[in-house]
Amino acid sequence: MYVLKIRIKYSKLGNLRFIGHLDVMRYFQKEIRRAGLDVSYSKGYSPHQIISFAAPLAMGITSDGEYFDGEFESVTTSREMIDALNAVSVDEMKVTECVLLPDDAKNSMSVVSASDYVISFLDKAGTEERHNILDSVESFMSQDQIVILKKTKKSEREENIKPGIMTCELRDDQIYMLLSTGSEYNLKPELVMQALCAYAGVSHNQFHYHIHRLETYMDGPDGNIIPLYKAGSPF
Repeated sequence: MYVLKIRIKYSKLGNLRFIGHLDVMRYFQKEIRRAGLDVSYSKGYSPHQIISFAAPLAMGITSDGEYFDGEFESVTTSREMIDALNAVSVDEMKVTECVLLPDDAKNSMSVVSASDYVISFLDKAGTEERHNILDSVESFMSQDQIVILKKTKKSEREENIKPGIMTCELRDDQIYMLLSTGSEYNLKPELVMQALCAYAGVSHNQFHYHIHRLETYMDGPDGNIIPLYKAGSPF
């Protein structure tokens, strides 16, 4: 049976930053049912919706650029699907884009190559701490290598994360980062902040700043990165 591949972009804001990826998956499974969308199901004894998510977001981070792909038996229009999903959703989780993918399109999880973030400081961060970090960004990025001690469940090892930092710069009183994301190399903004704090001589405290993801990207046909929804077209 012919199915339609749809890519959906959504935001995750406010208190929903405290729910994990598995809860987000369950949330959209229920939302799709409540919206009455004609999603495809797998075959067998335990059928499930055929949807997959791109670049799961870490707990505590908000985002305007989250994605999942789904296979659908039939669709209406992009606008009607967006409205149907948002009508049964909370304000902190809203669908913003809905596009039809080409038949040969790879799923979003496999094509993600980068994400960008804005890091803003909270009131808990003192003035001196904030200034020391912000004043260090330019010289931090001028280093040939940025080496961190990366810990896993089984070991610790040094890693140079500089190749994964595509951009790190000041924007007003915030830090903007464009980082490698995906299966080839996945760099988390928390690790960059740990390295930056160490370079600035400041004790790293994850509760002194907030991370917000702006967009999730894939490699475009001309070699530049493009938002994931640009792989498809409204319908």
